[in-house]
Amino acid sequence: MMKRGMALASAVALAWGLAGTTVAMAQSRPIAVTEKEYYRAPAAQMLVFANQPDLFADAKIAGIEIIQQETRIATNGDVRLSATPGQWDPAARVVARRVDRAKGVIEVDLEYPDQNFRYTVRTEPAGPSSVRVSVVLPAALPAALAGKAGFTLEFLPSVYFHQGYLADGRPGIFPLHPSPSMEQTATRNLASGRSDGPGAEPLPMAEGQMFVLAPSDPAKRVTVRSNGGQIALYDGRAQAQNGWFVLRGLLPGGRTGQVLDWTVEMTSVPGWTRAPVIGHSQLGYTPGEAKVATIELDAADRAAGPARLIRIGADGRESVAAQGAPQLWGDYLRYRYRRFDFSKVREPGLYLLEYGKTRTAPFRIADDIYADAWHPSLGVYLPVQMDHMFVNEAYRVWHGDPHRDDALQAPVNHEHIDLYRQGPTTDTKFKPGEHISGLNVGGWLDAGDFDIRTQTQYAVIRSLVRSFEQFGIRRDTTSVDFTNRRVEIHVPDGTPDILQQIRHGALQLQAQFDAVGHAIHGIVEPDVGQYTHLGDASTKTDGLVYDADLKPYEVKGARSGTPDDRWAFTSKASALNYGSIAALAAASRAMKGYDDGFAARALETAQRVWADEDGRAPDTFRHGNTTGGPIEAERFAAAVELLQATRDPRYARAIEDLVPKLGDRADLVTALDALPLMPATYRAALEQQARGWATRAAGFAKANPYGVPIGEGGWAGNGGVIAFGLTAYRLHKAFPDIVPAHHVFDALAYLHGNHPGSDISFVSGVGTRSKEVAYGNNRADFSYIAGGVVPGALILKPDFPENKEDWPFFWGQNEYVVDLGADYIELTNAADALRKER
Repeated sequence: MMKRGMALASAVALAWGLAGTTVAMAQSRPIAVTEKEYYRAPAAQMLVFANQPDLFADAKIAGIEIIQQETRIATNGDVRLSATPGQWDPAARVVARRVDRAKGVIEVDLEYPDQNFRYTVRTEPAGPSSVRVSVVLPAALPAALAGKAGFTLEFLPSVYFHQGYLADGRPGIFPLHPSPSMEQTATRNLASGRSDGPGAEPLPMAEGQMFVLAPSDPAKRVTVRSNGGQIALYDGRAQAQNGWFVLRGLLPGGRTGQVLDWTVEMTSVPGWTRAPVIGHSQLGYTPGEAKVATIELDAADRAAGPARLIRIGADGRESVAAQGAPQLWGDYLRYRYRRFDFSKVREPGLYLLEYGKTRTAPFRIADDIYADAWHPSLGVYLPVQMDHMFVNEAYRVWHGDPHRDDALQAPVNHEHIDLYRQGPTTDTKFKPGEHISGLNVGGWLDAGDFDIRTQTQYAVIRSLVRSFEQFGIRRDTTSVDFTNRRVEIHVPDGTPDILQQIRHGALQLQAQFDAVGHAIHGIVEPDVGQYTHLGDASTKTDGLVYDADLKPYEVKGARSGTPDDRWAFTSKASALNYGSIAALAAASRAMKGYDDGFAARALETAQRVWADEDGRAPDTFRHGNTTGGPIEAERFAAAVELLQATRDPRYARAIEDLVPKLGDRADLVTALDALPLMPATYRAALEQQARGWATRAAGFAKANPYGVPIGEGGWAGNGGVIAFGLTAYRLHKAFPDIVPAHHVFDALAYLHGNHPGSDISFVSGVGTRSKEVAYGNNRADFSYIAGGVVPGALILKPDFPENKEDWPFFWGQNEYVVDLGADYIELTNAADALRKER
């Protein structure tokens, strides 16, 4: 026992040595809380409940978080009710947060109201780069939570791949793929799939009172010591591919006051500075557009060397095409920015940028860079997202023909996953659980998941129609066989791809009106197990209509006893009706000459539903983001699209009536669609809005060094940037003296790499370096779908921009959404049109 104790003491001493703790450090100034209310030491910071998820309980952006050498390596330091909590597990609600900067103390009161459980997480300095973390209970832990409630701190797996750890000096290696020992549980953890039936929980990989993670790498090394009580290390990926490595300490029962006491030591590196990031367009630039690189610098980096634009010759030789001292812009978020303008360089060729020791990947200056940038979005991404179709690309099957069993009527008074909800009635002739025929056609899978969200469908259709009508897109590289439900990518069939995509989306909207008489919220999986499905969408369900009279897995003809069919959420919402008929009216124009029968049918539906809505009080059911936008805005869009389709003056009168009601909230792209068909007074009203928009747009150049609106919510802001660019294009076309064209190119430069945090293109497969690890339905493969657009740089409060390229499961940064793909097609074509005009 004595030898064992001495060995343990030696191992602990060694681990502390590896963690960089010395007597001299212990006597130096303790870590302080900055004016932005987080702990900061050189090259290391700890956030304490600075961020809270705004969509799901667990977005991996909450609790105590650690950033080392400008990489966020840990998150979710909080009390949780399972060892490896996931997206669907309960999380506590923040009640109050108190910061005492003078003492360096942060206290956060939290509660689980359903469990009648309240507690406080307290942090305070414990050394120059160490923070003491405590959990304080005002009352003893509820008996039902004994053995369940524990403090967890989660570490990003991709950071710790190919790294080791020490647990009380005992060595271990972080596995690339999970293979922990498991124990059976009565039910499955929600994070792992279905909530019914037997399940399993991972057992600890290691236990001890002190863990040193990645002791050999100061960028990743963290030491966590329990000042009483054990710590266990878990691999959360055994239950869900998006799980993290978790350090956990159980809370004891029967005690009050301080019940958990950890010391977390980060690795501080005095004098360390982050390498510069040269933000620029990975796609490149046309000769005539402004070309400005944004150099993002560590706040402590005071160097002011020259920037260079280097031309690459055919023989590999390099020549300096432009150089100079980049102009200081100032501070934004946590960085200092300089800008290097090389607009005078117009000669086509391959170039790269250089600042100090940082060099970019090569990019082009060429006339045609926007002419084909959108090809992957239309020719690969949108086909891959097509629901109810078998989709093949050369040797690869992206997915089989999914969801042939759509859809069952959703139950009433039901709050569902992913912001869906059914109201007190079905608003249809169908009973809850009854099959609604005719919905198993058309539509795009909404995002990285597999639902058909109606609001997304009609946004995509309208954007594609605008691209078709404005830019005359006729590209044909995809074969779409609607009869046999088969798509072949890279195989022309004689029909413009964009028309086939418009028809595919409109088929689903028309099917909703045919099946139930009105637009529905969407069609979504019945349970979490299906919702979290990864891989081929056709393996989610058996494709057979559910029959409650059959036993599970029993099959008779085209029916089965397996309740795996998706649910249709059908509560009436006038906003959805207006949004859907706007898309059908737009589609009717595009379909003329291609499918005249469907064109007539879509337009008849749009006119009929407009008349019906106009003749009664609106249905105002609203929930989440699945029931349409404001009714006035959706009605305005319907009026504009119907006016273009029919030239009927009643729609023009509706537009004139709605414009003053919408005011500055009007969608200017939609409003400008109607401009050629409206009187001069309408143009005058839009001109006033254009002037206001131009003033706001000019303000972005003062707010950040990129000159575009950068969102700071839980979902990153590329959607807002694209909308900014599209609005700028339409306003410039209508009022060129008021709105300059450069906003369009600023938006595209941002998407293609001129943005905070990195220089990567946010459009997969577009640009020299682009998103190659993203949140599509193939995210478990750490791969991408060409042409998909991700949300972008997520600004974690108070000041940290993040877009992880090695971890696809951050949906707020990396999840493809189908409407962004359509809007990107429109925006790049707009830029190419402007280029042709010069």
